[in-house]
Amino acid sequence: MKQVTVFGGSGFIGRHLVARLAAQGYVVRAAVRDAAGAAFLKPMGDVGQVTPVGINITDETAVAAAVEGSDVVVNLVGVLFSRGRQNFEAIHRDGAERIARLSQQAGVSRLLHMSALGASKQSRSRYAWSKAAGEDAVREAFPNATIFRPSVIFGPDDDFFNRFAALARLLPVLPVFGCPLPSFRNGSIDIYGDGGTKFQPVYVGDVADAMVASLARSDSIGTTYELCGPTVYSFKALMELVLDATDRKSLLVPIPFWVASLEAFFLELLPKPPLTRDQVALLRTDNVQSGTQPTLEALNITPTAAEVILPTYLDRFKRGGRFHGAQTA
Repeated sequence: MKQVTVFGGSGFIGRHLVARLAAQGYVVRAAVRDAAGAAFLKPMGDVGQVTPVGINITDETAVAAAVEGSDVVVNLVGVLFSRGRQNFEAIHRDGAERIARLSQQAGVSRLLHMSALGASKQSRSRYAWSKAAGEDAVREAFPNATIFRPSVIFGPDDDFFNRFAALARLLPVLPVFGCPLPSFRNGSIDIYGDGGTKFQPVYVGDVADAMVASLARSDSIGTTYELCGPTVYSFKALMELVLDATDRKSLLVPIPFWVASLEAFFLELLPKPPLTRDQVALLRTDNVQSGTQPTLEALNITPTAAEVILPTYLDRFKRGGRFHGAQTA
């Protein structure tokens, strides 16, 4: 059986990928920060097939040991906000370069690298800049790497939809980021404009399937894929999906970027900030496929619509819980 090392194997995407790799017969080494906390991965395969190992990707020796003997290496490690040693450059650029370089030196056959849709060195967001810098570093160290750029990923335990569903349960309002100042249009007041920033969210199962499918295709070697769902939504439309799935009736409040930046200035002081100024900078650019890179369809995967999946896990935020009948908020 082939050996695969998955950095970030216990994370949101990692647990889906590990299960699929084990089902395909791979021996999986899940390189994670907390090996004991990743013990839940073991039953995803036969006895001894999935092994969590404690790894810090800033440690050269530990990374070299993690990739030794592997046929495939997958890097899923990423951070949503930059703080201390866990900053964007250290994780997205330096960490990615280290994994790619040591994988090449170890004779690894395939490297799959998780980037992000919108990765660009021209972006005002350090997150997007560091993702682009990481892609460049990976390509230089491991030219045949396969790179994936997903839009916002949804599925059980996601960070995006669960966060806003929780807010809808606690607060009477939800934000719509990126809306202009209210204006008169066709004889009425327009407060949402085009609905704010555009997204093309992709299902986590489709992302994991895409990574597994790429391993069986020679045309995926050295290729960059943009992973997006079938529909482009405005931020307002995404909030409406959340409200539909949770049977809530929160008021949608338009939030211009300058207001969001001011709020983020204070929210950044929290241990796990729900919004940062860098994320606001990222929101200034639509997060949709460019049309210049192959997509899920190129891997024979039909994208799953958000409307199909969201109700299956956001129903826990309904009034009375998922097993309670729909209620009027």
